[in-house]
Amino acid sequence: MNKSEIPLRRLLNQGLIQADFKTPAEVAQWLGAVQAQDFLGAKWGVGLRLKDATEKQVDKAFTSGEILRTHLLRPTWHFVTAKDIRWILELTRGRVHAVNAYMYRKLELDHAVFKRSETALLKALQGCRQLTRDELREVLQNAGINTEGELRMGYLMMHAELEGLICSASRIGRQFSYALLEERVPAAKSLTREEALTELARRYFDSRGPATVQDFAKWSGLMVAEARLGLEPFKSRFQSEVRDRDVYWFPDTTPDGKLRSPKALLLSIYDEYISGYKDRRDIAGARVSEKLIAQGNALGHVIVIDGQIVGTWSRTFTARAVTIETNSFRSLTKDEKRAVAAEGSRYGEFFGLPVMFGGTA
Repeated sequence: MNKSEIPLRRLLNQGLIQADFKTPAEVAQWLGAVQAQDFLGAKWGVGLRLKDATEKQVDKAFTSGEILRTHLLRPTWHFVTAKDIRWILELTRGRVHAVNAYMYRKLELDHAVFKRSETALLKALQGCRQLTRDELREVLQNAGINTEGELRMGYLMMHAELEGLICSASRIGRQFSYALLEERVPAAKSLTREEALTELARRYFDSRGPATVQDFAKWSGLMVAEARLGLEPFKSRFQSEVRDRDVYWFPDTTPDGKLRSPKALLLSIYDEYISGYKDRRDIAGARVSEKLIAQGNALGHVIVIDGQIVGTWSRTFTARAVTIETNSFRSLTKDEKRAVAAEGSRYGEFFGLPVMFGGTA
């Protein structure tokens, strides 16, 4: 495996090329979890991995509860399937609580406060009720719990999500709402910690290989020692190669040679192709990384051509159109410009809007 194969194999395994996923839930299940604090970007990230997807298709899966948006793996939101939410929460909540411990103390959130707040949330949401964050803020205030500031309210809600008490419900207008996990998500078979660790590792390396144990630990939020334990039971079914003293693990899959080059992608902020690894050295050279950091775009909207980051992009929505501005880090060929433009049109089709272009790509 030469260096240029790493990004191409990742594109294939992540479902960004030659994918046959039919539903948003299939994408989320294959990837294990999809980073989703930027809701619009996360929807596009799922849509990229589906054939002829639309925003309405992803919204429908979210509204029905086929995919949920909750805090797990790390202290941020992820899309996850109803089938997977419980065992991934059980596996990773301890590490997320440990990471959050400083903020819990700073915000004066202790066991007694969490117990009172979660009792109030349980009472308010029972009976399959769905309430917005503002409505639940009022519930907590009426229970005598201080919710001043978005941080304190945010950590109260995150703790309840991590404990498996609440999860996302359908949107009410433009606001997100919450429901009780036990009422919204059908019961599923539980996994032992060892089974869950192995399953999460298998999903990760199947969908994101070639990757290192350190990549898996960063993505999952688990300790490196735990990441190694998760990989151990099925090492034999993966290939491995050492590059720059790092061991890359990957499934025996290879792009079939029919990849149309140049293949362009407009990746949204926190796309798993970017956020799913410890660093970007395999998809961006040092000069590109410096430019991204200088722009404050460490995990931002990037233009990818044949697996390599070549620039950044932004989008502005109006009621009638979406304007896409591009900024390339090098001169693009005519074929590359056409590929970027085609991907921009695909973005507009996903959201059901015509596209206007600007910028240098």
